[in-house]
Amino acid sequence: MITTDILIVGGGPCGITMANLLGVYGVKAVVLDRELQVIDFPRAVGIDDESLRTCQAAGAVEQVLDDCVQNTPIRYHTSWGRCFAHVKPAGKPYGWPRRNLFLQPLFEASMRRAVKRFDTIDVRLGHELQSYVADGTGVTATVTDRDGTAHQIYASYLVGADGGKSTVRRLAGIEMTGSTAAMKWLVVDVADDVLDMPYSAVYCDSHKPVLMVPLPYRHRRWEFRLDDDADDAAAMHPGHVMSLIAPRYAGVALPRVVSSRVYMHHSRIAETFQNGRVLLVGDAAHLQPPFFGQGMNSGMRDVTNLAWKLAAVVSGRAGPELIDTYDIERRHTAAVMVGFATRIGNLYTPHNRVTERLRSLLFRVLNVVPGGKEYILQMKFKPMPRYTTGVVTGADTAKRSDHPTGRMFPQPLVETDNRTRLRLDDAIGPWFAVIGIGRDPSAGLNAEQRRWWGALGARFVQVDSPRSRPLPGTAEVAAADQPLQHLVDVDGGFRDWLLARPNDEVIVLRPDRYVAAVCRAADLTAVTDALRTVIGVGH
Repeated sequence: MITTDILIVGGGPCGITMANLLGVYGVKAVVLDRELQVIDFPRAVGIDDESLRTCQAAGAVEQVLDDCVQNTPIRYHTSWGRCFAHVKPAGKPYGWPRRNLFLQPLFEASMRRAVKRFDTIDVRLGHELQSYVADGTGVTATVTDRDGTAHQIYASYLVGADGGKSTVRRLAGIEMTGSTAAMKWLVVDVADDVLDMPYSAVYCDSHKPVLMVPLPYRHRRWEFRLDDDADDAAAMHPGHVMSLIAPRYAGVALPRVVSSRVYMHHSRIAETFQNGRVLLVGDAAHLQPPFFGQGMNSGMRDVTNLAWKLAAVVSGRAGPELIDTYDIERRHTAAVMVGFATRIGNLYTPHNRVTERLRSLLFRVLNVVPGGKEYILQMKFKPMPRYTTGVVTGADTAKRSDHPTGRMFPQPLVETDNRTRLRLDDAIGPWFAVIGIGRDPSAGLNAEQRRWWGALGARFVQVDSPRSRPLPGTAEVAAADQPLQHLVDVDGGFRDWLLARPNDEVIVLRPDRYVAAVCRAADLTAVTDALRTVIGVGH
């Protein structure tokens, strides 16, 4: 029998990203995937700045970015050809471009190469889960390889990252709730594309809307709305596909069709993301229409949330009750994103010409209302996850919708003692960080609280302004065991934070870079006790 900490079923984007994160955290994991190779046709085509930040934590972001078309705008057109909305996000609040296009097979290949760095991660291709038995201490899974030979794997936790038809979800007896839209879409991927259209486009026709997405390496995706009773085989016939594609390439060479598939869109979510020691992530936990490209990105949020919790528990740094916060935090926020994607789909497909004109009028008004154009351009309509329960404290009393507790923290540039300039996450490491702006955040803690933070593996960080650092050549070199890390706020991110929130001089960051708490330095003792109750005490 094979023994490991975590068994991950499914080696797609979510499963292989979780494996990389667990490798960073030093956790043993086995990854199973029934396929021997990466599926060679694109499915997801969009990756946002939150997911890139996860790739950064996994140590693979540069490889992923190499295969992306970065910060791609999107235009929305009426059925008569007028552009009524233009989304063009600027800025990098989380350290990375916000709207990026990629080919999923290349992403998966990059992450599979990256995971080979870790001796603790065992990827087994051509293996399929058949059954499992769970008890109070772990899960014993029976899997078969390509030859039909059965193997047993024992793990402390089992993670189902095996897609919309999840075997793990079925075996766990977890139901999905929601609906499947009656509408059909033909999704066509082409290569050798020469169109000079460096943006995504949505043609919001009330009868037959069309979506277009420019992809790397001269690929492009087209999505065509079909009649609800359309025959799938006829829709995918090469002649029919080319009849839809060819008019878009008037005057230029036709592309090569790589794949064509008919899809129906689901808006579904699992009734729970956890059954004891079995957990669901990605499409195994929730399904949503592909509009606005948040399907895979929602799954990446699941993985980022769950991986550090599993690592904390199996390493003995936290109590097992920490795992229960995964469903508490993620299921509601995932449901919000499913609803958002469904509503965006309604925007794409107005019921008739009257509603189409009303929608266009609304966007014209937004473009002239103060702040309205910025709201569209910078994607401020995208719901950003916020955890009000779970591994947070103070969020329940924060009435303002813009309160930072339970939200992802920005990623400004900082400078280390040796004048190396880094993104914040690279400077503070992959685990918990307690950050004091202009002060030592640990100064008021008692010995027991310091020991708890130390057992958890947290890092204490003091971020100072550039004005406070010594002249070159005069700085003292910190000892190797210095418990307080000093950073310099070189681009003013922390300065702006404190100007907007003068009472929030201490920030507790979780490994997933969500804010667990903000407070005055004097209140960190109470915050520590509250978080200790939620996170628990390891063994």
